[in-house]
Amino acid sequence: MTPVLEVTDLRVRYRHDVDALRGVSLLLDRGDSLAIVGESGSGKTTLAHCIVGLVQPPDVVGGSALVAGHEIVGADPELLRSLRWSTVAIALQGAPLNPVVRVGAQLLEPLQQCGVRDAHARRRIGELADELLPRRDVLERYPHELSGGERQRVMLAMTLVLDPELVILDEPGAGLDPLSKQELVESVAQLAADRNFALLVISHDLPAATRLALRTLVLYAGETMEEGATSGVIGRPEHPYTWALVNAYPVLSTTKDLRPIRGTSPDPRAIPPGCPFNPRCTQAEEICSVEHPALAPSRGRLVTCHFGGLKTLLEATGLRKRYPGSEEAALDDVSVVLHHGESVGVVGPTGSGKTTLARILAGDLTPDGGEVRLQGESLHGWGDDTRALRRQVQLIQQDPWDALSPRLSVEALVGEPLHIGGSSDRGLVVATLEAVGLPTSGAFLEARAAQLSGGELQRIALVRALIAHPKMIVADEPTSMLDASEQARLLVQLRELQVERGLGLVLVSHDLALVRKVTDRIVVLDGGRVVESGSSAMVSTHPRSATGRALVDAAPVFDLYQR
Repeated sequence: MTPVLEVTDLRVRYRHDVDALRGVSLLLDRGDSLAIVGESGSGKTTLAHCIVGLVQPPDVVGGSALVAGHEIVGADPELLRSLRWSTVAIALQGAPLNPVVRVGAQLLEPLQQCGVRDAHARRRIGELADELLPRRDVLERYPHELSGGERQRVMLAMTLVLDPELVILDEPGAGLDPLSKQELVESVAQLAADRNFALLVISHDLPAATRLALRTLVLYAGETMEEGATSGVIGRPEHPYTWALVNAYPVLSTTKDLRPIRGTSPDPRAIPPGCPFNPRCTQAEEICSVEHPALAPSRGRLVTCHFGGLKTLLEATGLRKRYPGSEEAALDDVSVVLHHGESVGVVGPTGSGKTTLARILAGDLTPDGGEVRLQGESLHGWGDDTRALRRQVQLIQQDPWDALSPRLSVEALVGEPLHIGGSSDRGLVVATLEAVGLPTSGAFLEARAAQLSGGELQRIALVRALIAHPKMIVADEPTSMLDASEQARLLVQLRELQVERGLGLVLVSHDLALVRKVTDRIVVLDGGRVVESGSSAMVSTHPRSATGRALVDAAPVFDLYQR
């Protein structure tokens, strides 16, 4: 059976050396649905235009795009005219209707061009109007007399007027209010199920893509980064770009504050060598900037990554710790996993083992059992290699007065991690202080801990952790002594620096309301054991454990209407 759409190694270079597509391949059979997602400029719309023959020489086009067995790349205009509307139809972004022609006449045009008799054509338009339009009088109106949602429905009706085998929707619902968008998406989903056409959805709207397509392909800089079942690609992304893209999207199913993808999309005239995402990737290594990765099977989908997708930054397994003289274990079989660029919250009541876990994860305390591995290497040991590895994990302690020497100046405190590592750089000290909003004048640099506020001390503790350029930070109650304003300031700075530097973050706190705004996942400890673990949204709104429910009930709220 001939596929409805078969795209093989499709490449498009516009004039002035703009690489829009760089070797994209995909396959669609009748009844299949595929969403193409990615940031603006990733090549989504160019791909859609290629499939319907809107990109032709003098733009350089390579590869193949077969629609129902017919080659579209370089096709004769007569062949393209015979395929459009009847075999492949596209609803263009923004519903570009003719402003001086009534809607009904525009819907009739494809039928008339195909020689459909007038009576049959008008009957067909009436059927579509009843099925898709809010009322029949829309047919007698001009486009400017319609709302945005009505114009998009008209474009959808025009797309379906000749019952094509392949329907392409470019940004369906763009610019509509949520209710209108939801109605449009539900209409499209129902029509696809009823008519069994192949559906290709081009969108940056991830929720719409998940409702319309069973498979998803992620484009970046004109290349496929990840492809697979939508439930996996969006629900459990593997490529670092997909993971960042999903985490940047504002949805009610997450409680975390917005987190942009660090850096900017590459200029299509100068795409970086190697993996095109490597300048923005949190787990990039030298090979990523030199050698281009292949699109290969990994963990149930296709991924373009030298490492098969997201790497594990830190993995703690079966941690146990009992302090001398204590009848109960501080930790009992605790396991935690952290990926590159990810943030995990550790919450629990006092005495649950949070600080013990933090110190073990940072390499400051040796467990009685279990293991902590950072990027695959054991963190605990006393050789030179292990000491260098432990410097990649920095601990921010709960009490800055205990953590910072009262005898050292601010400049000496901040520069101390560099001295321990055998170097010094006053310029780096000043730049890192500026990064967290602290003064860099001589008077401040010479100040001692007793002369500073709690907020300033906490930020100095953060600077000491950042200046060694670690891979991850373990922050143990970093805002417990701050007022709400200083707390918000410090956490916003920490979150921004985490995104910019691609840091892994373990945030230890008893405050669930705070943790859920900063972290991707939450681990709940009680009695030294993990009693619950899951996404921040699930743990903070629908906890399964008694401890989780108690923390939610005790979380701060403005209880203004209960009196």
